[in-house]
Amino acid sequence: MATLTVWKFPTASGADEAVRTLEQLQSQELITVQDAAMVSWPADKKKPRTRQLHDLTGPGALGGAFWGLLFGLIFFVPIFGLAVGAAAGAIGGSMANVGIDENFIKRIREQVTPGTSALFALTSGGVVERVRDAFGGDFHAELLETNLSAEDENRLREVFADD
Repeated sequence: MATLTVWKFPTASGADEAVRTLEQLQSQELITVQDAAMVSWPADKKKPRTRQLHDLTGPGALGGAFWGLLFGLIFFVPIFGLAVGAAAGAIGGSMANVGIDENFIKRIREQVTPGTSALFALTSGGVVERVRDAFGGDFHAELLETNLSAEDENRLREVFADD
C-alpha cells in the first residue's frame, strides 16, 4: 500500500533542502519513493513554484499529469475563481475516488502559504519513526498525510501512470 505524504516546511527553501534527506533515506532503504514533487512559495510571490522530482522516482512514477492536477486543485483554482472552480469541483470529485478528498485538498491549501514549502511523496515501505526524525529536527517540518488503499493506488496508476 502506498502513502501520499505531505511535509510542510516553515520556509520557502525547506522542501528543496529536504529533498537530499529523502534521497538519503531512500538510499538507506528506509523508504521507497514511487513519485515525488515539491512546492516552494516565496513570501513575495502570488503563486507557488512546483516541480516533479524525477531523480527520486522509478518506473512506477505517476507522471506530471497527476501532480499538475493535484497542484492545480490545491493552489490555482482559488486564483481563477468560480467559473474554473465549478469545473475543478467535478475533477476534485474524481480525485476523491482515488483517496484524495476535499478535506485533504483544503488542509494543504490552508497550510502551504506564501513563505512556506512542501514536499509531496508517494511512498511505500517507510520506517515511519526514522523518516519523521529525519524531517523533524533541523527542518521543523510538519507532517500532513493521507493513506491510500491498495485499490486507490491502483486507480491512481491506471489514470496517471506514464506509458
